Amino acid sequence: MKIMGKKMVSKLEVCVDSVESAVIAQKAGADCLEVCANLIIGGTTPGVSQFKQIRKACDIKLNVLVRPRAGDFLYTDAEFQMIREDIEMFRELGADGIVCGCLCGDGSLDLGRMKELRECADGLKFTLHRAFDVCRDAKRTLQEAISLQVDTILTSGQACDCMAGKELLKELMVCADGQIEILVGSGVNAEVIRRLKEEIHASSFHMSGKRKIESGMVYRNEHVHMGLPGLSEFELFRTDGEEILRAGMILRGQA
Repeated sequence: MKIMGKKMVSKLEVCVDSVESAVIAQKAGADCLEVCANLIIGGTTPGVSQFKQIRKACDIKLNVLVRPRAGDFLYTDAEFQMIREDIEMFRELGADGIVCGCLCGDGSLDLGRMKELRECADGLKFTLHRAFDVCRDAKRTLQEAISLQVDTILTSGQACDCMAGKELLKELMVCADGQIEILVGSGVNAEVIRRLKEEIHASSFHMSGKRKIESGMVYRNEHVHMGLPGLSEFELFRTDGEEILRAGMILRGQA
């Protein structure tokens, strides 16, 4: 929630992991994009050529997820160095913001590393991603993020989805008091936006709006699996422009 005086300004961020999805999301009215790879596993750092093509195709703000792997947010020294180098690289390539975060093994925010990353991302908007949702103490971490000059926290309210976490989201928005944006994510769609606008007065939302599309492959060997069990190699995920359009209209009070 951005606050100008006492007026809340709505924001719809769409996370995308392809050039095609990025173009669809912009055309459908997204305010900004989170650029990543591998949304199916929660998102990882995008490729350089992917980002360059999206930067060329889209003229809205691009926030880049910097997450070297799936899984937890307790990083080795090598992984942390990758995060630092990727932040520097994406700044040079024209990113508007960075989305990342590090935790300690005890579930607290890794303040030393987060300070380094904030300094590394100087001049860029900085979002603490859903590492926040698996931290030990949400309200303490919020205050620490404010002290680090983090701009945004992306959160479901430490629940499986934002509707389940709406009570904590409401508390976090009060605690934030306009000092940091609470960006509601996980399970967001047009109807969820309608409900959370009314129930907790949320105004900043993060969604993928993705849908399955069929592969163009005619020949299909169904006996070979390249990735996670249960995921078909012949189904792709793409942003649904109509869902983004509906969400944006509800968020802006146009529907």
